Amino acid sequence: SAKHLGEGQFYLVAIEDKSGLPLDGKRSYKLTVPAKAPVKQYWSATLYDRETHALIRETSHSSRSSNVPELQPNADGSVTIYFGQEAPGGLATNWVPTSGRNFEVLFRFYGPDKSFFEKAWTLPDIQALAE
Repeated sequence: SAKHLGEGQFYLVAIEDKSGLPLDGKRSYKLTVPAKAPVKQYWSATLYDRETHALIRETSHSSRSSNVPELQPNADGSVTIYFGQEAPGGLATNWVPTSGRNFEVLFRFYGPDKSFFEKAWTLPDIQALAE
């Protein structure tokens, strides 16, 4: 298919963490999105219930995206998104609740640009936080 730069969407899906274990809704994780994401519009990370592949029910929100004004960036311009049953202290704006459900993450790039397709920018794996 043709790649029209700056248009459309591109998806990446994660079902396991950096160590290869399935994403467990009872554990906590982080994903640090490097600065200068290769998008003309925005990116988003959305959680889905691993069993149903539908949005996780009974949560306040199912995603975080770069177009959310209250998202807190890191000093280097990267953004760390947290997934788990509870928000880490002071970082509720960067948190997506799991409601204890095993989950998968769909990371979307809206309007991907040239550096995305050249693989000049890489999204790291999701990391489990120490319990």
